[in-house]
Amino acid sequence: MLRFVILLGVVNLFADLTYEGARSVTGPFLAQLGATAALISIISGVGEFIGYALRAMTGYIGDRTGQRWPLVFVGYAINMLAVPAMALAGSWQAAACLIAAERTGRAIRKPVVQSLLVDARHEVGAGRAFGINESLDALGATVGPLVIAAIVARHGSYRAAFATLLISALLCLGMLAYTRRQHPESPAADAETPHGGAGGFPRSYWIYLSAAALLGFGFVDFSLIAFHLESHRTLTPALVPVSYAVAMGTGAIGNWVLGSLYDRWGTPLLAGSFLIGAAFTPLVFFGPPALAFAGMALWGFNKGAQDTLLKPAIAPLVPASRRSTAFGILDTGFGVAWLAGSIALGLLYDRSLTSLVTLSVVAQLAALPLFVLAQRAAVRERS
Repeated sequence: MLRFVILLGVVNLFADLTYEGARSVTGPFLAQLGATAALISIISGVGEFIGYALRAMTGYIGDRTGQRWPLVFVGYAINMLAVPAMALAGSWQAAACLIAAERTGRAIRKPVVQSLLVDARHEVGAGRAFGINESLDALGATVGPLVIAAIVARHGSYRAAFATLLISALLCLGMLAYTRRQHPESPAADAETPHGGAGGFPRSYWIYLSAAALLGFGFVDFSLIAFHLESHRTLTPALVPVSYAVAMGTGAIGNWVLGSLYDRWGTPLLAGSFLIGAAFTPLVFFGPPALAFAGMALWGFNKGAQDTLLKPAIAPLVPASRRSTAFGILDTGFGVAWLAGSIALGLLYDRSLTSLVTLSVVAQLAALPLFVLAQRAAVRERS
């Protein structure tokens, strides 16, 4: 099972290299095709919403049917092949459809891949299994933007960059096929399936979900940030993907550190991380190049905290047999809020950067007291 975890991690390394590399220049590419700042933000928000909203359904299908590998292959295929197809997009509408397709593919395979990793919990340990996977995942997310930056610097073409990602996409699918042949049967006989609907969760869970939704609403998508950094000439086109690599590298380190500390520090670490992370917004929109890079590092730290801390925070609040349902509802709520925030922030961008930054920071800071309230509610529920 350790070998399986490593192989799946390598699959995700190539996957993240592909779609995170593309994501680092999606904003400027859409602008080149004629999309406005508002459209770029809305397209990104819709894509992220799809990526979150479908996970509860696909996870349920995988558990219900027991046919997990077909979903994995379909999801990865859509996820990977939509990226190099961006090189052929002749309009921002076509590019937007491909972005939505890429996010759909990720939504199809994400919860099922996580369940495959959980299969290793007895032999490897759940924390170690996810840690290995996330580390290789983050490595790909860091290398991908750097590869794109080098291609854009050399050829001055986003299309050439997207086309080059066909190599990593095919490597991902090839590694996936190899991994499946090496492990034709995953030992998932004892896997739990959630029972019941969305109701019946304690009050503390819904407070946590509200806090997560506020974070999603205030979190600015990188596509809008990339558009700003290039259009205002804060960074050169070649340095924009480098800034994304800085964010991903910071997030990778943050994931490791925050995950190690959360069991000891709990809610204070959760609230403190998002308090620090909220500072990214004024830095990326108002700062000179050096502060913009610092802002991107905080953006990556913020995103890493979302990925690392939100799920462990709600896991003790719900029965083990219903955690997949709870996680799915959380992802859907976060995705809806992200979409609403992307629309609002995108519309504000063309009117007032100060209003955009204020709304983003206030929404994120408003989540902090809710985390404290949720923790207090959880203590009362346990007593």
